[in-house]
Amino acid sequence: MQHQDERGSSAVEYGMMIAGIAAVVASVVFLLGGTVRDTLFDPGCDELAGHMAANGASANC
Repeated sequence: MQHQDERGSSAVEYGMMIAGIAAVVASVVFLLGGTVRDTLFDPGCDELAGHMAANGASANC
């Protein structure tokens, strides 16, 4: 009985898993990115801009 070399097939399987994970991550970022930005980053940026304006500096959010 001969043993077949299966290293190539496992490399293809790992590549497909990585591509699938990347697609899921890209989808989540696309779908939830605006919500995360609006919830987490805009209030902090607005607060920082207010502090900077009070000190005579300008800020772009």
